[in-house]
Amino acid sequence: MFPFDLLDRWRAPAPTPQRVAWLREATYAHRGFHGGALIENSPSAFAAAIERGLGIECDVQRSRDGQAMVFHDWDLDRLTAATGPVKARGSAELQRIALGDGPDTIPTLSQLLIQIGGRVPLLIEIKSKRAVRYAPVCLAVRNALEGYRGPVAVMSFDPRVVRWFADTARHIVRGLVVTEEGHRTLTGRYRRHALLWHARPEFLAYDVRDLPARFASAQRARGLPLLTWTVRSVELAEIARTHADAAIAEGAGVRA
Repeated sequence: MFPFDLLDRWRAPAPTPQRVAWLREATYAHRGFHGGALIENSPSAFAAAIERGLGIECDVQRSRDGQAMVFHDWDLDRLTAATGPVKARGSAELQRIALGDGPDTIPTLSQLLIQIGGRVPLLIEIKSKRAVRYAPVCLAVRNALEGYRGPVAVMSFDPRVVRWFADTARHIVRGLVVTEEGHRTLTGRYRRHALLWHARPEFLAYDVRDLPARFASAQRARGLPLLTWTVRSVELAEIARTHADAAIAEGAGVRA
């Protein structure tokens, strides 16, 4: 049997319990408390989450001029009247673009941090893909977080992003987002451990459709908090309560 447990402890040590305990103490509103007139990743959706005492999960990518912008899609088309990639526009221009038909515009991460003011915990998913350099957006997020005192963590599907924070900004709690996509073979298992060893995360955010999962349970047992996404129903909320430490939820999953 390949000694995954020994290598996990050596290559990706578990964090101290007090450093990550807060991650387990909230339900996180996925892209804010959105739905209906409340647009995802909008100041109004974040305000609704804060009002309900929910933690917040948001998405961040980089503007053309190097600012961390709160927006999920690579392109503006789905949620705004504008078109084209977010990265092609400067932060001032992006902040003038309306989200849907309401009063909200695209916020910067710095604006979101001011809005939260440490009242609820925040998870920042950093968007990344092979065709986009990852270090500049990591730097933009680190700069925005400078001096922020509330509970906050970064996370990404991209192990390079997580490792950047492990190497460059160790004071910021970091997590790896994981989906198994049906790959429960030995090859898939090895790949997940290899990603863990490279990323060196302090928590996992796991696809709820994969739970329960051997890899997730093993990391949770050795001290990595296990969050799970996206919890959208009562049934998925029960899976989250049984097999994870906290849910990243929306719709019926928040209310369950």
